[in-house]
Amino acid sequence: MLAILIGLCALLGLVIGSFLNVVIYRVPLHKSIVSPRSSCPTCSAPILERDNIPVLSWLILKGKCRSCNASISARYPIVELTCAALFAGAAARFGFDWYLPVTLVLFATLLALSCIDLDHLLLPKVIIYPALMTVLALLVLDASITDSWHRLLIAGICSAVWFVVFFIINAAGPRLLGFGDVRLSLLLGLGLGWLGIRYVILGFFASNVLGAIIGLFLIATNKRTRDQPLPYGVYLALGTALALYAGPEILVPFQRLH
Repeated sequence: MLAILIGLCALLGLVIGSFLNVVIYRVPLHKSIVSPRSSCPTCSAPILERDNIPVLSWLILKGKCRSCNASISARYPIVELTCAALFAGAAARFGFDWYLPVTLVLFATLLALSCIDLDHLLLPKVIIYPALMTVLALLVLDASITDSWHRLLIAGICSAVWFVVFFIINAAGPRLLGFGDVRLSLLLGLGLGWLGIRYVILGFFASNVLGAIIGLFLIATNKRTRDQPLPYGVYLALGTALALYAGPEILVPFQRLH
């Protein structure tokens, strides 16, 4: 049964990934993600239904537009495959647990935000706030079904504390941390806080370690200067993913900390 769940989540990830491609492209441009239908960015020809199958259509068309033969970025299938892998991994980790839908929302949101942050150094609130409300609703549902209201309380406290810490950092030095990261801290604190304080600490610590390592590497290889801002949302996403996937194994020595 778990294998079936993993497969279904992978298929769902492909579909959601296709939608995320629309979100990633249109939201920074302040365009509707509902209409008009997707079109070629070069010739504006509408994408046919048969050419809108995740990954498969891109492969069949050999990465080119059917109308004008212009190249279509490989990012589209990469985002779809990444989302499928994240969803399948979440299903393998959490199985038939009410927390699984929360994880899927978190991963879909973080994937979209990471791509946008890489392109524009922007974490749009029109993505963060709906995701925050969705995660909160799912956790309230989980708490009501499993009678885990104490976990919801801890998650709320973690969310508030992480927000306050990031708010202070932003106020002290806006160049160090954008307010989009402050908003995102609410979502991550809530999602990870449901699993326990240790997961929040791990996510925060891992984000900064990964950010420091990658940032130093980019500076050392002359890919980025010290004065250029880093897409911190990407590192927050990576740290969160690490906490969700490998948290139990990493946190074994700290089992007594609740």
